[in-house]
Amino acid sequence: MRETAMTQGIEARTEGTRTAVAAAAARSWLALRWPYVGVAAVVAAATAFLLHQLMAWPPHEDETLALFVGRDSIPGVVEHVTRDRGGAPLHFLLAWGVAHLGFGLGGLRLLSALFALVSLPLVAALGARLADIRVGFVATVIVAPSWLFLFHGVYGRMYSLFLFLSLACTLALLRALDRGTRGAWALWVATALLTVAAHPYGVLMLGGQGLYVLVAHRDRLRGAVVAGVAVLVLGIPFWLTDLVLAGRFDVGVGGGGAKLGGPGAVMRYFWRSAGDATAGWWPVALLAVGAAIFGVVRMRSDARALVLCAATATAAAFLLARLGGSAAPESRHLIFLLPLFAISVATTIVLLARRLLPLAVVATLALVVAQVSWAWHRSSPLFDWEPDARQAARAEAETWLARTSRPDDVLFGYEPLYLGAWERNRASFPTTVVPRADSVLALRTLRREAPLGRGVWVLDASERNNIRPRLEIERRLPDPAEPYEVRVFGPFLVIRTVRPVVTPKAFLYDAARALLVGQQLGIGDADVNLQTVVLAARVERGYGPSLRSRSSNSR
Repeated sequence: MRETAMTQGIEARTEGTRTAVAAAAARSWLALRWPYVGVAAVVAAATAFLLHQLMAWPPHEDETLALFVGRDSIPGVVEHVTRDRGGAPLHFLLAWGVAHLGFGLGGLRLLSALFALVSLPLVAALGARLADIRVGFVATVIVAPSWLFLFHGVYGRMYSLFLFLSLACTLALLRALDRGTRGAWALWVATALLTVAAHPYGVLMLGGQGLYVLVAHRDRLRGAVVAGVAVLVLGIPFWLTDLVLAGRFDVGVGGGGAKLGGPGAVMRYFWRSAGDATAGWWPVALLAVGAAIFGVVRMRSDARALVLCAATATAAAFLLARLGGSAAPESRHLIFLLPLFAISVATTIVLLARRLLPLAVVATLALVVAQVSWAWHRSSPLFDWEPDARQAARAEAETWLARTSRPDDVLFGYEPLYLGAWERNRASFPTTVVPRADSVLALRTLRREAPLGRGVWVLDASERNNIRPRLEIERRLPDPAEPYEVRVFGPFLVIRTVRPVVTPKAFLYDAARALLVGQQLGIGDADVNLQTVVLAARVERGYGPSLRSRSSNSR
């Protein structure tokens, strides 16, 4: 019995030793890798949110635009972007893939969420490259709950694609500057071209990178020049489509535009963008900007140069640009600066953690709470979903449109109701859509598609830019009422001509009377839409070209 007891004691001590060794090994592993575990946890949390809330935000007309353009063939999509609309084509090509694979809005948003999620590890990698992995982890914590990330993670306009590719391009540049090999520069060229194919503002990112090479890496200037020339030459198709877009929105060089007229306006634009990257309430934004400035001062010199060159090149571009009254840059256009801003703030937080770890943790958690609160304030349906009554009315209207529309009907504007109706009836839903905020493109579309079928217009009383948003709309007919039929679905008033309009002149005449109803009902976009129709009708009557009616969004 004594031998048995001794054996059991030895086994117990051995087992205890093994447990202690295993625990020590686990602590050692976690001590070395906790930032990576933290990044994985942030990605997991962001994945859960984006997938759960994927369809919470109501369908938007820009998502309708992407999928409706994507219904065409690839040559048709390319022609539409290069000839009619301008801008970066990659978004529309991805939408083409979604549409032709049989998916709709859910597929487009899922793709957007995927690009947002794979951006988070790249934020961590960039932070590790510019500072260390702890800064990369904290920067990821700052990016993930921001309004810029959460909203554009589900919004099917693909700003998350722009974020992902800009991060990939920046990391490729740093790799090329380190190695200096042809393969490394070729990778940068590829990611740079993809970035400008994703969004015209990719040019601003490339400008910052070029300035960074001149300031901090003149020893790599020869390789950088060769790679830069390759981007300039290979990117000619993108520069041409950007010129088409600039022509539509009256963007040029020289300053003095209606939207950003000087240094003060540019600084306010950067301030609003910093608010959407953190929280737009001024005390929070002020603390975040202050932390970012302190972080930039305390960064390594090469990291500081990258951040300052990116911000300087972007600010200079806006100071030099002439932006027409319809070109309204918004915070989403600067989403490529979000990781650098977050890394700057994260640098300060990590420095604080070295002296006062509890305070750094509390500050980070408070910032995250403020960011989520701002995102909720900024886009509440992203969290609490579209009202049930509006969802039901939208479904009813979409079903009616899918059932009663004819293939030759002419739709005015890329209204989300049309998208839902197309998803219900892809085989015979109309393909002709008249842009609602560009009179030149609207008239070109009408002339190209004549003879025309019935005209269709949708008025939405629940839009946030209305004089008084509401979930019910009055049933009101245009004057004279005989050419029209009208249906009411909750906040949606659908107006349609009884007979085909046939000619562009007749469509514009009927459209003006339908849109006057929108003015009478306080619909926010009615003025812009009516101006588009009036200017197009002026040209159609033979009065020559006139000033365009334009909007800050691609309708």
